[in-house]
Amino acid sequence: MEFTQQDFDRLLLFEHTRKTAEDSYAKDPLDAENLTKWGGALLELSQFQNVADAKTMIGESMSKLEEALNISPERHDALWCLGNAHTSMAFLTSDFNDAKVDFERATEYFEKAAEGDPTNEIYKKSLEVAGKAPELHMEIHKQGAMQQTMSAGPAPGKEKNAKKKKNSDLKYDILGWVILAVGIVAWVGMAKSQLPPPPR
Repeated sequence: MEFTQQDFDRLLLFEHTRKTAEDSYAKDPLDAENLTKWGGALLELSQFQNVADAKTMIGESMSKLEEALNISPERHDALWCLGNAHTSMAFLTSDFNDAKVDFERATEYFEKAAEGDPTNEIYKKSLEVAGKAPELHMEIHKQGAMQQTMSAGPAPGKEKNAKKKKNSDLKYDILGWVILAVGIVAWVGMAKSQLPPPPR
């Protein structure tokens, strides 16, 4: 994946958000809004990682969002972000049965968010799209497996790098679908409106 200026700006914004939230947490660990921002920033930053690191970062995101919900169970934004985190984790999981568990959890969180704030169109759309996610998962992973099977083998010595690149490209394709499917772009707009610009 080639980095664009927009990608770099997003990376800076969410790294700034993560660091600010981490500093704020040290002062007030019971601030559910701060924990939600922290979890959302980690989820966004996971998109810039390799698959293993992305899964680790998504796990950290889930932990922060669950902590926010333990403090304030009615935080619809934390419920929605947790739905996105489970969706992202599912798309990064190749085994469909394992992914299905995360898709089901995501749907539960989207339902709770939409029930808690029925006027929020993003929550309703996320719930609607969540029903299509398992089918999309199967299609993406089937295409990825087909591409690997059908592609010609690389020259000796380049096989390892070519495989890494394919895995990385597939990961970014999947995350691209996740962004499109569950509306994380809306989170970007919301976060930008609430935060100071990142340092340059």
